[in-house]
Amino acid sequence: MTENKPYRVLLYYMYVPIENPEEFAAQHLQFCKDLGLKGRILVAGEGINGTVSGTIEQTDQYMKTMKEDARFAEMVFKVDEADVHAFKKMHVRPRSELVTLRLEDDIDPNQITGKHLSPKEFFEAMQDDETVVIDARNDYEFDLGHFRGAIRPDIKAFRELPEWIRENKQQFEGKKILTYCTGGIRCEKFSGWLVKEGFEDVGQLHGGIVTYGKDPEVQGKLWDGQCYVFDERISVPVNQTEHVIVGKDYFTGEPCERYVNCANPECNKQIICSEENEHKYLRGCTHECRVHPRNLYVKEHGLTNDQVEERLKEIGEDLTVTQG
Repeated sequence: MTENKPYRVLLYYMYVPIENPEEFAAQHLQFCKDLGLKGRILVAGEGINGTVSGTIEQTDQYMKTMKEDARFAEMVFKVDEADVHAFKKMHVRPRSELVTLRLEDDIDPNQITGKHLSPKEFFEAMQDDETVVIDARNDYEFDLGHFRGAIRPDIKAFRELPEWIRENKQQFEGKKILTYCTGGIRCEKFSGWLVKEGFEDVGQLHGGIVTYGKDPEVQGKLWDGQCYVFDERISVPVNQTEHVIVGKDYFTGEPCERYVNCANPECNKQIICSEENEHKYLRGCTHECRVHPRNLYVKEHGLTNDQVEERLKEIGEDLTVTQG
């Protein structure tokens, strides 16, 4: 129940024409700050995509005000309860695209998109032998959690997905295709692109993983792991009936669901890592990152060169890389 926790996180999007996104973004930022919200909102000529956190009163007021604008009257807000803010600051930024596909011929989801499937319809469709399920997210999101049997595209960014599909087209020809993402916004364009590419039977999970996990009938079944989210929480649970850990520790391969960023700010790679191994490997994903002169873990813990050298010896390394 939302009254049990003092804060809420709102996740939402809407493809709708917005004139002068730069001006809208500046005004919307001030509106959010006046309310006391924190979060990240993207505004483009094609619509709005945001995640914000605030108190129950603040988020209620935000939703009320947004729905009073005719452009956003039908917008669906996905609501999560929280103990604290999910963000440190408030950002509203104008963009050329809400999700970065960079297609030569852009997709308008209001004109072409895959069939919207409810959580129950998606759950049932997944179990058809002639169905392939494509995860429309990035590899690090998949590695933390995904639908059982889903295909993991080998991509680092969403814009790489169309090329990957074309390179692996034979896997999907003649099949019913299902696709999903966190909140649904990426699938709106991706499923439309699939239809435009000639795939005839394309369905997308309406409302995304977040909605699927809250559905009282499906209860997140057939989802393994956690769902990666782009805020301070890092991940949220989905499957209400069983919890299967699919994440693997970057260093040992042991089951793990804890994400950290590599301590080398020039790398900043996201890795799944236990707290024990974070300390053991100085939160560096490689030897070069562990001995990098700007290693944030070393700085945060005030380690001396001797202490760093001692840690490195424990894992069979030394301080031979030039510190610059």
